[in-house]
Amino acid sequence: MSVKQLSVLLEHKPGEMSKVSELLGREGINIGGLTLADASDMAIVRLITDNPDKAEAVLKTAGYHVKLRDVIAVETPDHPGGLNAVLKPLAQAGINVKYFYPYLRRSSSEAVLIFRTEDNDKAEEALRGNWIRILGEEIYSL
Repeated sequence: MSVKQLSVLLEHKPGEMSKVSELLGREGINIGGLTLADASDMAIVRLITDNPDKAEAVLKTAGYHVKLRDVIAVETPDHPGGLNAVLKPLAQAGINVKYFYPYLRRSSSEAVLIFRTEDNDKAEEALRGNWIRILGEEIYSL
């Protein structure tokens, strides 16, 4: 029950993320979650959009290096310590979290986080076993 994330390499120059945002916006593609990470002389932007396949095609056509990857979207209790409701089951199952970041929209009253782990199938099993709600394609319409 994974969600598709786009990873895009950007040059470290003013306006690069603005260009990506403009391209996607012009095509009617909405960004629901993102993170930008420094990687030496390049940056990696990770995006969850409402139409990942179209976003991938638009960005590749514009000359960007894009990779589509499966990630996990989970509801997280939105209170002090709530993050640990998700992290603790993963730690107990011996699953390493590579990264996570917030999704900009909510599912009901809960916060939503995007996770990438070393083993998404095993992670989903551990989370479900601890009553953590995992979101699938419904995230694209939040």
